[in-house]
Amino acid sequence: MKTGPLMEVCVDSVESALAAQAGGADRLELCQDLCEGGLTPSAGLLATVRAGVKLPLAVMIRPRGADFCYTEAEFEVMRRDLQFAKETGADMLVLGLLTPDGEVDLARTRELVALARPLPVTFHRAFDKARDAGRALEDLIGLGVERVLTSGQERTVIDGLDTIVALVKQGRGRITIVPGGGITERNLPKILAATRAKEFHVSASTTHESAMTFRNPRVAMGRTFGPAEYTFTRARESRVREFRALAD
Repeated sequence: MKTGPLMEVCVDSVESALAAQAGGADRLELCQDLCEGGLTPSAGLLATVRAGVKLPLAVMIRPRGADFCYTEAEFEVMRRDLQFAKETGADMLVLGLLTPDGEVDLARTRELVALARPLPVTFHRAFDKARDAGRALEDLIGLGVERVLTSGQERTVIDGLDTIVALVKQGRGRITIVPGGGITERNLPKILAATRAKEFHVSASTTHESAMTFRNPRVAMGRTFGPAEYTFTRARESRVREFRALAD
């Protein structure tokens, strides 16, 4: 029986979604291309995962990698993707927008939150790129955002632990602070004890080898500085189970 905080597992494939469900995840954050930090899932991925899992789906709305300052054309893509996600069975929307000077993009975030209703909204780790964490948190509370995913504006949750504790205290229950970024089986107990988080976010992934036996090393399909093209990551059921046991 689950007694601990809610565990959200970030997945970018059908296989990972099924493994996370089997391992005891409470909710899935569904995205595409975790190598870019997570992008909007394709129509086929969203529909197939929705048909294959019973867990609540938090669907990422992020049109590209890199920063979170978007053109009007990119914002229109976000509007359309958000509407499609709602129509295809999303239970929550995950998004994040910043202005050029590192503030929460209030006008655009307000518009997407309204478009998302009645579904709840999580502001993702764009928060960790904001100029001032405390001000950004108050802005999100004012916009009616239900959750914020954060590593405490550091590379990992452990590095940003003091900031996360301060954010929880500042939030005073008005918004859910979800630690995420670099959480492992080894550091999860410390993170939960320090933050008393009601939810946490992990990928629980391991590296898998391609099934291809013929490989052409002269051609790269992606950026030359990207990950190896004959390996990829997927959530592993056994890791999800271990996280669940540690949280409970």
